[in-house]
Amino acid sequence: MNMKYKRMMKLKKSAALALSALFVASSLLTGCGSTQSAKGNSGESGGDTIKVGVLHSMSGTMAISEVSVKDAELMAIDEINAKGGVLGKKIEPVVEDGASDPAVFAEKAKKLLQQDKVATVFGCWTSASRKAVLPVFESLKGLLWYPVQYEGMEASPNICYTGAAPNQQIVPAVEWLLKNKGKKIFLIGSDYVFPRTANKIIKAELQAEGGELVGEEYTPMGHTDYSTIINKIKEAKPDVVFNTLNGDSNVAFFKQLKDSGISSKDLTTCSVSVAEEEVRGIGADNMAGHLVSWNYYQTTNTPENVEFVKNYKAKYGADRVTDDPIEAGYNAVYLWAAAVEKAGSTDVEKVREAMKGLTFKAPEGTVKIEGENQHLWKPVRIGEVQPDGSIKEIWSTSEAIRPDPFLKTYSWAEGLSN
Repeated sequence: MNMKYKRMMKLKKSAALALSALFVASSLLTGCGSTQSAKGNSGESGGDTIKVGVLHSMSGTMAISEVSVKDAELMAIDEINAKGGVLGKKIEPVVEDGASDPAVFAEKAKKLLQQDKVATVFGCWTSASRKAVLPVFESLKGLLWYPVQYEGMEASPNICYTGAAPNQQIVPAVEWLLKNKGKKIFLIGSDYVFPRTANKIIKAELQAEGGELVGEEYTPMGHTDYSTIINKIKEAKPDVVFNTLNGDSNVAFFKQLKDSGISSKDLTTCSVSVAEEEVRGIGADNMAGHLVSWNYYQTTNTPENVEFVKNYKAKYGADRVTDDPIEAGYNAVYLWAAAVEKAGSTDVEKVREAMKGLTFKAPEGTVKIEGENQHLWKPVRIGEVQPDGSIKEIWSTSEAIRPDPFLKTYSWAEGLSN
C-alpha cells in the first residue's frame, strides 16, 4: 500500500512538472505573440501557405455590392495558386463578414491582423468602413487593398487604393454632364462621408464651371422611401440628378422614380456607385438609359477583359456579371502578388517599396501604382445602361489618368477636405 502510494505521488509530481513546463512554454509563446502585435504586422508567413484577409459585407445593406467583389478576389487567389502561388507558397484566404457595419469592419480587421497574422487584407466598400479600419491598419502596420472609387482627400501608407480617385470619376463626369446634358444639377446621396465629400467637390466644380445647384438631399444607409425626394426633384426640374446613393437604397430609388412616371428620357441621372451588379438588383427595366461613371465595364474592349469575363462566368455562373469594383478587387490581388514577388518577401514595408510604379495589364487596360500616394493610374469611362442590363461606353479618356486624390491640380478645389 505504501509502495503504491509512493509510486502514485511520484507520477503526480512528474505530471505537475510536465504541466508546469507546458505553461511556461505557452507563456513564452504568448509573450512572443504580444510582442509581435505591439511591433506591428511584419507580414512574414511561415509554413506552406501565405494567409491573406478578405473582408467584405456578406450581410446587410452593402451585401448587394460586396459579395461579388469577394468572389473576384477569391478567383484571383485561385488563379495565382494554380500557377504556383507566391514565393512558391499557396495563398490561403481568411474570409470575414463586415456586416455593413463600420464597427464590425474594424473588429474583423484587428482579428485578421492580430490573430490570423495575415500578410495583407483585400476589402471594404463604403468610405465609412474604410475610415473605421484605417487606424487599425496604421497602428498594427498592416496593408489594406481598397477596391472602390471614393471621395479622395486621403492617402495612407497602409492602404493601396485600386478604385478611382475623384479626378478619375466624379470630376470628369460632372465636366462631361455640364457640356452635354445641362447646367442644373440635383444631388442625392446616402448620409455618410463619401456622398457628403463628393458633393462638396461637385458644388465647388459647379461654381467654377458655371453650373447651378438646384437641390441636395441625403438619406440614411438602407433607406427605402424616396417619394418625398422624387417630388422635390420634380419641383426643381434639374437637367441632371447626380446620384451617390450606396447599397440597396438604389433599388428603391430607381424603382420609385420609374413608378412616379419619370424615365431616363425625361431626366438624366448619373450614378457613381451603381454598376452592372447593382443594375441586376435594381432591374434593367428600371435603369435603361440612365448614366454611370466608372473606369471599367463588362463590355470594355481589351483581350484581358474577354478572358476575365469568361473565367468569372465559368466559375460563378453565366448569369453573373463583372463590374468596376469587382475588377478593381481582382486587380488588387494580382498587384499584391506581383509586389511580393518583386520584394521577395511578404513584409509590408518591403511590399510597399516594391509596389511603387508597378504595372498590371488589367481588364480595364494597363494600370500603374503611383508611388507618391498608392493610388492607380486609370482611364475614365462614362456609360449608359442598356435594356439587357449591360453598360455601353459612350465616352472615355484617351489614356490612363494620373491619380490626384487631393485635387491639387484644380484651383477651384483649394481648401476642400473630408
